[in-house]
Amino acid sequence: MSILNNVAVSSNQNSATCRHFIGFHQRGSRCRRISAAVAWPERGRRWGEKVCDSAAMDGCGGGNNQEAGGTVGTIETRNFPAVRTAALATESLRRGVAELKSEAPALSSGIIRLQVPIQQRIQAIDWLSSQPHLLPRTFFSGRSRPTDSSAHNISNGSHSFNHRHLLGVAGVGSAVVFRRLHCFSYNDWASIKRFLSKKCPLIRAYGGIRFDSRANISPEWEPFGSFYFMVPQVEFDEFEENSMLAATVAWDHACSWTWENAVESLQSTIEQVSSNNVNLQKDPPQIPILSYTHVPGKTFWERAVDRALQEIDGSNSELTKVVLARSTQIVTGVDIDPVTCIACFQKEGNNSYQFCVQPSNAHAFIGNTPERLFHREGLDIKSDALAATRARGRSAIEDIKIEHDLFSNPKEDLEFSIVREAIKKKLEAVCDAVVVEPYKSVRKLPRIQHLYAQLTGRLRSEEDEFEILSMLHPTPAVCGWPTEEARDFIAETEVFDRGMYAGPVGWFGGGESEFAVGIRSALVKRGLGALIYAGTGIVKGSNPSSEWDELELKISQISRSLELEVVQEPN
Repeated sequence: MSILNNVAVSSNQNSATCRHFIGFHQRGSRCRRISAAVAWPERGRRWGEKVCDSAAMDGCGGGNNQEAGGTVGTIETRNFPAVRTAALATESLRRGVAELKSEAPALSSGIIRLQVPIQQRIQAIDWLSSQPHLLPRTFFSGRSRPTDSSAHNISNGSHSFNHRHLLGVAGVGSAVVFRRLHCFSYNDWASIKRFLSKKCPLIRAYGGIRFDSRANISPEWEPFGSFYFMVPQVEFDEFEENSMLAATVAWDHACSWTWENAVESLQSTIEQVSSNNVNLQKDPPQIPILSYTHVPGKTFWERAVDRALQEIDGSNSELTKVVLARSTQIVTGVDIDPVTCIACFQKEGNNSYQFCVQPSNAHAFIGNTPERLFHREGLDIKSDALAATRARGRSAIEDIKIEHDLFSNPKEDLEFSIVREAIKKKLEAVCDAVVVEPYKSVRKLPRIQHLYAQLTGRLRSEEDEFEILSMLHPTPAVCGWPTEEARDFIAETEVFDRGMYAGPVGWFGGGESEFAVGIRSALVKRGLGALIYAGTGIVKGSNPSSEWDELELKISQISRSLELEVVQEPN
């Protein structure tokens, strides 16, 4: 018998609200209180000598013109001859961008990508590290997947340049940005899709969505809005055997952004792109922590877990699981470079996504998450069920014992089963068939291990992409079950703003999209330390002290990667 037998998930139940908004149903909600403990004192900008913040088109600013659907007038990719180095690619792009000034496009809207293949593999994170003064910026590194399904043949004018699957993308500047304070809606999704096409698969919009768009936005998350996506002006793509440098220009008179505006802004950015690529140091930087503060503290946390258990055990409550989170503010003795953080994550981030989203004049939201929300390629869709956590063993024998305990523990099985069955039911609402394989297994990461299942299905229509995003987020792995009851409990209990922590982070493309769940993440800014986030699922049988230890284990995935050293005890 299904553990969700009392909670039905149907297309009819969700379609009315999910069709229009992401960020939970738009009903009345008690706003979350924001603790003063997360307010950071300004210690001065130390990002670099200067910050490039070229003007960008507001992709959500076209009003009613975007609600009718369709695409912009022109979507085009222009391929330049392949070159041997990143420096030569930069010079080639600069010439190509300069030549755009003499063009006069016939249509009032469009997006054009200029791309130069590079005949060597250069890591995207190294290129991004060479652009420390350029904002906004983004980075996304996907998990390994078969190479044949994502190959791109790029003609360089003399022969076909066969690229295997894309390993990582780094971008600076924004050709078009999508940001609003309201919940991410179907019209916002349509605004993004106007600039994307299957014919130009590498034109993508990267970004993320808040965990709960109903909650008040705290100061550190304000630049991100309720959602933030950008099509980079200058982008570096890392493939298995080679690389690519690209520049994108986008214009739309309906958004009050002309061709001349777009070319001038792109030229300003490309002129500031460094052509000197340096190999970023991948070793942990050993950063001393001067102080750190948990929000909430342990006493408040234990009371919150006890209250959650009372709610779960209550005869009048449908709540079976709720995920409670903690924010840890650290103040460091030296700057934390978010790009270096990502490089350290990559070094041990086997089977995980690494990401960075940083708007202009904002902190950097970075993470190293193992959890896929979904990957869509055409009509085919995949999603993960990931829950329950144990540390890795110090020896092979100890690791097997821990794995066995994780796999056979009734409390962990309950927590995991809630996640798997809920995702399955949600996929079944928009897919013709859903297959769960493996049904239950253990996924081992370098420092921790989880219970895991993979779910695959086939959408009835590519238009269901927004539907699947709005239905899958948030999964019970980061919120609880039933969703609305768990969400209300979180809103009433947590005393900090999750922001994009545990929200969807990833990209939209023309025929393909991929989103991870923004866990194992932090909000970082140089000179200010960081906010590190972690959460744990509370179900019947949970122990407050054990759940606190699990938070410590999860936060250690970031602190140990960077070799953060505590100088003072927590406040």
